[in-house]
Amino acid sequence: MNLSFTVNRRARTLDIDPRVSLLDALRDHLHLTGSKKGCDHGQCGACTVLVNGRRINSCLSLAVMHEGDEIVTVEGLSDGAPSPLQAAFVKHDGFQCGFCTPGQLCSATGMLDEIAEGWPSHASADLDGPYELTQAELSERMSGNLCRCSCYPGINAAIRETAGTGDAT
Repeated sequence: MNLSFTVNRRARTLDIDPRVSLLDALRDHLHLTGSKKGCDHGQCGACTVLVNGRRINSCLSLAVMHEGDEIVTVEGLSDGAPSPLQAAFVKHDGFQCGFCTPGQLCSATGMLDEIAEGWPSHASADLDGPYELTQAELSERMSGNLCRCSCYPGINAAIRETAGTGDAT
């Protein structure tokens, strides 16, 4: 089946089996191996990418569902130099083994956009916003991304610094 979408600002066309997940299309067909296959059940967040600006678990989505979509993987978060979030991850040691880092970066990018757009979370006190990036908000909004090395203090500090709410170290 032919599929056309934009990946990291580049038009791409694939001829793939309609049963291929978006994650497998990115990794195996486009050779964008930043997104990781952790659990393959949508529970760890290692495969998180942005689709039309919204974060999704790419292991749970079929590639053919994304005809015409704009997809951003960790490889597309910057144009050469590290993005401010990526630089903050390095500064605050927001990674150890690095396996979850691409998913954490994509998820945090999407989460910061959600807050900027006034989207509530389950931890939000009300539905009307604006929302402050409190520790409860941050924990709730990033709860779908697990780090087996427990680098959460560095990850949280990097996100908070990028959001302009302090480095929270």
